Amino acid sequence: MAEIEVRPARPRATVHITLPDNRTFEGPVGATVETFLKAAFPNPKAPLIAALVNGQLRELTYALRRDCDVEPIDLSHSDGVRIYRRSLSFLMMAAARRVLPGAEIFVDHSLPFGGYFCEVRNRDSLTPDELDALSAEMQRMVTADIPIARTSIPLEEALSIFQSRNELDKVQLFQERERNKKTHLQWYILDEYQDYFHGYMVPSTGYLQYFRLLPWEDGFILQFPRRHQPKELQPAQRDPQLLTVFRDYGRWLRLLGADSVGELNAIISRKKLRTTILVSEALHEQRIADIARQIWERRKHVRVVLVAGPSSSGKTTFAKRLGVQLLAHGLRPFALELDNYFVDRENTPRDENGEYDFEALEAMDTDLFNTNLQALLRGDVVQLPHFNFFTGQREPGRTVQLQPDHDAGCVIIVEGIHGLNPKLVYALPREMLYHVYVSALTQLNLDRHNRVPTTDSRLIRRIIRDARTRGYSAAETIARWESVRRGEKRHIFPYQENADVMFNSALVYELSVLKPLAEPLLLQVERDSRQWVEAKRLLTFLQWFLPVETAQVPENSLLREFIGGSSLEEFHWD
Repeated sequence: MAEIEVRPARPRATVHITLPDNRTFEGPVGATVETFLKAAFPNPKAPLIAALVNGQLRELTYALRRDCDVEPIDLSHSDGVRIYRRSLSFLMMAAARRVLPGAEIFVDHSLPFGGYFCEVRNRDSLTPDELDALSAEMQRMVTADIPIARTSIPLEEALSIFQSRNELDKVQLFQERERNKKTHLQWYILDEYQDYFHGYMVPSTGYLQYFRLLPWEDGFILQFPRRHQPKELQPAQRDPQLLTVFRDYGRWLRLLGADSVGELNAIISRKKLRTTILVSEALHEQRIADIARQIWERRKHVRVVLVAGPSSSGKTTFAKRLGVQLLAHGLRPFALELDNYFVDRENTPRDENGEYDFEALEAMDTDLFNTNLQALLRGDVVQLPHFNFFTGQREPGRTVQLQPDHDAGCVIIVEGIHGLNPKLVYALPREMLYHVYVSALTQLNLDRHNRVPTTDSRLIRRIIRDARTRGYSAAETIARWESVRRGEKRHIFPYQENADVMFNSALVYELSVLKPLAEPLLLQVERDSRQWVEAKRLLTFLQWFLPVETAQVPENSLLREFIGGSSLEEFHWD
């Protein structure tokens, strides 16, 4: 038998990538994702921002060393949007370093039309000329297409840089990381500016051509595109109520001495959280009592209170606590559940994908709802419907009558996502209605440049509640979240300024409480599933918070709607 000569395998010189459309491309080992995607998509419909490499989110600068599946992430994707906005903030800080030396710019909160409200806190607001100069420098840097480099530096070195720039919020945040034996920090460098940002970046400033700076109140807006129109900037719209809510919440945070996650962690470390919890809950109760007072002052006209808001905003607990306050004012609340007015399943409208669209107004029997509403207000005997979610059919429900002796002081409370839509209640005059918009509008950020997205707080709330009350896994909740968000943008957010009042359900300490409950659920998500990218991002985000035991949360807290143990679960008004 002839001998077979065995030789060491030569290192491969090329790698292959496979795209979702089954096209394959070959390139040298070590070529970046960016190189492949530029060849595969010379004229993309939306700017390419990142990619999923074998299911893992990667920057475009990621070097490929073996064959893999690659899925491009563009500016119409949620991860792409986050990376674009983060990179744009980094660009703004680098430009401000050149044209506004010494100015301390804080990224405060997001705005519905696509933008961050920013302010300068160590001096007067930027003048129109200064804002123009900042915008011009940003545009110059975009045109120059300057690389954004990523490296790792010792944490001690990063703390020294933050200290020299008087960025004490970052010092406080990362000192806790130092105590946890984290020795190095992911670091980004743009031109002469360097900083930490929580998450990935685009490869260079040339990717950031869509932006605008606008003067706004006592600060300015860094505007960017929305996902549904990734190459366009939306007209700026003033939302006075939303602005007031954010200002009030910012004032609360400063009152509590918890303007950033670092400050919150310091409060927890010093074992002073009990005071923060009690004051936070008192501020909630004070606001709910004020809303009840406004309704009482309009009691001669207002007969129906409509409570609306996005998913996991705490509408149910808010409605019950409002009912308690109305009782304290001598009014008698009556709960009318909008969910019982769904049309039968076979009559439910379908969305563009052929799936049932349960969040469309047409999924509700508005005619029956208005008929019942009028009858209740007249004092008639009314048999309410009950929707059976297992069979998908509407059935006869309980029979009720608002008695004359309490009809004079009766207020019907309706809670549901369509509460602000003027087409829901068409049979009553506007003066008989009082609209409340509830949402968790957090303004607690990691530091002056790294925001805590409101959407993340609500998603974490929902993951915990779904697991506790419906048996859903975190992966199932994450998979549904995109559809939920689409419904909110279509059916809730366009009507939020119709509200008579807004209630911010965010609690400064809530993510510290939710952390130990959410982490085990998120760790159960399969590593090779599509949902793992989101689960991993949330886990990384939650690492910044020190945990707090649920026992510290008051039994009537709005947070109990998600973690369980609410003293209001068995509360009934009638």
